[in-house]
Amino acid sequence: MRSALGEPDARAAVTFLGTDRIEVLRFHEGDIVRYATLGMSAQPMSDPTATLADPVKGPRAELVLSVRAGLADTDKALRPLAVLAASPQVEGVIVAPGASLDIGEPLWPGAPFSSVLVAEPGGLVEDLALDEPLDPVRFLPLLPMTANEAAWKRVHGAQALQERWLTHGTDLRDPSRASVSLA
Repeated sequence: MRSALGEPDARAAVTFLGTDRIEVLRFHEGDIVRYATLGMSAQPMSDPTATLADPVKGPRAELVLSVRAGLADTDKALRPLAVLAASPQVEGVIVAPGASLDIGEPLWPGAPFSSVLVAEPGGLVEDLALDEPLDPVRFLPLLPMTANEAAWKRVHGAQALQERWLTHGTDLRDPSRASVSLA
């Protein structure tokens, strides 16, 4: 992360009962602030229907949220991001591109978003190769969704929502943006 994002200027750590420690690092780059989890990839994500979780094989990931700095109190997103990063250990889910993650409360005070769409990795931070047989760590961008967008995505799919955002020129980094037109 440091080679792609530079040195973090802040960090917070959260430990949930029965999970490994999750850190959230903050990076500033011009008018963009990025929050990246650290610790989610310590263990591979496993299929929730599997009888036993494989302690070695399975996808590994960290989460990255990018927003415009100074427009909202986005530093309050640290705990919600840690909750999302702990979800594979706590709830046994595999976080992958196209998935929706919901925390049930605003991502930060006054945010119109309580869920995120997990986007494709590789654009900002390249995958981190690990020694065989470990899967590489993928750095998954998170795109905040309004409640209406999340509901629309459940019906039409992640690709359709991303195309709608693109068609309407939606600034996904705007921490106070309104929902894209879904009509």
